[in-house]
Amino acid sequence: MAFQMNFQRKEIKFLLDQTQLDLLLRKIGPEIVPDRFPHSSISNLYYDTPDFRLIRRSLEKPDFKEKLRLRCYQTPKANSDAFPEIKRKVEGIVYKRRSCLPYRQAADALLRGDLPQDEQVFREIRWMYRLYPGLRPAMFLSYERDSWQGREDPELRLTFDRDILWRTESLDLSKGAWGQSLLRPDQILLEIKIPGAMPLWLARALSECGICRTSFSKYGRAYETMLRQTILQEGKKYA
Repeated sequence: MAFQMNFQRKEIKFLLDQTQLDLLLRKIGPEIVPDRFPHSSISNLYYDTPDFRLIRRSLEKPDFKEKLRLRCYQTPKANSDAFPEIKRKVEGIVYKRRSCLPYRQAADALLRGDLPQDEQVFREIRWMYRLYPGLRPAMFLSYERDSWQGREDPELRLTFDRDILWRTESLDLSKGAWGQSLLRPDQILLEIKIPGAMPLWLARALSECGICRTSFSKYGRAYETMLRQTILQEGKKYA
């Protein structure tokens, strides 16, 4: 199974409900076809410093931000494909670089900050470990994803994520997908991934369905939820 390893694109996000999703798919159905991976169960480990420096900086919306994560497309076994990857956003353009290793090898290497020497992405990850001392697994995130692409333009991709779960314990992808829900049961996160301008037919359909663009980071939203819960728990201690 061949996976793309490098990306450069815009990613535009929308929160919608099932009614809006059904209406949108009816409107744009003639323009899209299922992606070559039409459904995925995606799980991620996000790496951060003990004080969550990477996600705190990301939430400040700087011109440059970056994240480090380990991704699998199933609950992995030791030899399952796993993808250490760096995701950067520079002035609105998303750049992603990754490689593929057996899961246990990747998880152990990232835990030590000791990755293979032979690929550019590993050199960049080692640099992140020097730049951000104390990088370690910080949060688990999983979701169910349906993927579509443009019928005429396969570089146009639409992904619909639901059942987004997060946790800060048992930070091992082999433990499976469980945790707190990030969205309401009726919410779906749409990401439109495009190399350039959005097609007019798609922009028109989104407007007709009342679907509005939003700023949304799964890791960022989960981190903010974790903070609120921590503050609430601390408040109860002293109430």
